[in-house]
Amino acid sequence: MEYLLLIYHVETEYEKLPAEQKEPMHAEYRKLMGELGAQGKLRGGNQLAATRVAKTVRMRKKKKGVTDGPFAETKEQLGGYFLVDVADMDEAVAIAARIPGAQTGSVEVRPVIPRQA
Repeated sequence: MEYLLLIYHVETEYEKLPAEQKEPMHAEYRKLMGELGAQGKLRGGNQLAATRVAKTVRMRKKKKGVTDGPFAETKEQLGGYFLVDVADMDEAVAIAARIPGAQTGSVEVRPVIPRQA
């Protein structure tokens, strides 16, 4: 079953980190993604651009509304994701706990509902 692991962090805190602190964290991400890929469990994953370049789109009464930034003001922002294919929620949660961002932010684990053919 597929699970989406949504990685949240405080964007402004991450942006303040010097490169010598970011690189070991990025190396941990690459290592975990490599391990999951070798096991056939990783379906995808990427870091996301900062929320300052995001747009939120809403359609109301056939009219498009576009606003700058994320959907809502929050302390933590969505910074990236992993899409994994694992046996169950327990395994997905175990992987989420290994994601470096879980050490300073949070990782939301959500089952993916399969498309109906």
